[in-house]
Amino acid sequence: MVSDSAIHSLAGAAGGIVAMSATYPLIVLSTRAAVDVKNDSKSVVQRLLEIVQREGISGLYSGLSPSLLGIAVTNGVYYYFYERSRESILNARQGSKALTMLESMLAGVIAGSATTVISNPIWVIQTSQAVRVEPSPSDERAIPRRPSVLQIIKAVIAKDGLNGFFRGLGPALVLVINPVLQYTVFEQLKNVLIKRRTLKLRAGGSGNAVAILSDRDFFVLGALSKLVATGSTYPYIVLKSRLQAGQARAEQYKSSLDGLATILKEEGIQGLYKGIGSKLLQSVLTAAILFAVQRRIYELTKKTIASLS
Repeated sequence: MVSDSAIHSLAGAAGGIVAMSATYPLIVLSTRAAVDVKNDSKSVVQRLLEIVQREGISGLYSGLSPSLLGIAVTNGVYYYFYERSRESILNARQGSKALTMLESMLAGVIAGSATTVISNPIWVIQTSQAVRVEPSPSDERAIPRRPSVLQIIKAVIAKDGLNGFFRGLGPALVLVINPVLQYTVFEQLKNVLIKRRTLKLRAGGSGNAVAILSDRDFFVLGALSKLVATGSTYPYIVLKSRLQAGQARAEQYKSSLDGLATILKEEGIQGLYKGIGSKLLQSVLTAAILFAVQRRIYELTKKTIASLS
């Protein structure tokens, strides 16, 4: 019999791929803005048109392959560890089926830490491929070439050895707080909404009925929870992107705090929030799609397995 955690893991991976594919151009825009040390006031639309003009539509999908692998691994591992942790916590105390805020955070820290270490090499490759564009040697007017995944891997190893695949791991581990915030806010909002609707149902004479949330509810709750998480942790996302891209200046940062202080000193407060517009839009849409799709895939998978057994 397939465990519930494994089904959540599969559904999370599939939902992540769908969400990532739908919003990937926004990831390219926010990543390039984050690693750009020049102070400019280009809008999301201006940056998008600039990439299309210089690299074609395909430029908006630089690094998509490792991103899809990365999001599948990230979501699969995260959902698996989160659900296992959640089950362990609930079984240990018996009683209520809902996690408290502290319990949600504990489960999130365990799942997020495991996911970050396992997936960091993939995100180093994705970030490097998304921001690196090589000019065509034969024709300056030709669409610039993007290095392949294999070329990126060789470049990382040549420069830093295997340790290069763990660039940015420090701020990435700090960013474990992002999914912790996201899933904690999501769980708490979900519990409040279910409780309120259940009370309303029972007040209307529905006996012991329990409210069931719709796909739209999960979409909205996912969007709201990701908005809070990404908006709160964005400076570390900028720092992580610069380190994972192998940016020369970023390699001189002595620590995560030194990196944030250096960016603040050299680029001002806006340097810590470069690309936040496209990142917030992408993150909110991705989370909203992910929560809605993951739930649907989870239910379909469980129903299919039950019918086969």
